[in-house]
Amino acid sequence: MSRVAPRPISTALQGLTATLAPATALAHVQAVWEGAVGPVIAAAARPTSERQGVLTVACDSSVWAHELELMACDLLPRLNAALGDELVLQLRCRTV
Repeated sequence: MSRVAPRPISTALQGLTATLAPATALAHVQAVWEGAVGPVIAAAARPTSERQGVLTVACDSSVWAHELELMACDLLPRLNAALGDELVLQLRCRTV
C-alpha cells in the first residue's frame, strides 16, 4: 500500500480564498488591477470604490491623479479586457 503525499496548504487556501472574496465589481477590479495597469501605477494608485461603472481610484499624489485621468482612454480598455466584461466606464481619480 502506497501513501499519497500531503497537499501543500497553499493549494487548499487558494481555493478557499477564491470563495471568500465578495462578488462585487470592485472586488473583481481589485483582483486584476495590477495586471491591467502595471506595477508602477498599482504602487501609486488603488481602486477604492465602484458605483454604476464609475471607478474611484485613490492616488498617492495629485500628479498621479491627473496622469491617470489623462490615461483613462488607454487604461479602461485594458482593465475591462482583464475583467472580461465592460464593468468600468469611467475613472475618477482622487488624491489621498
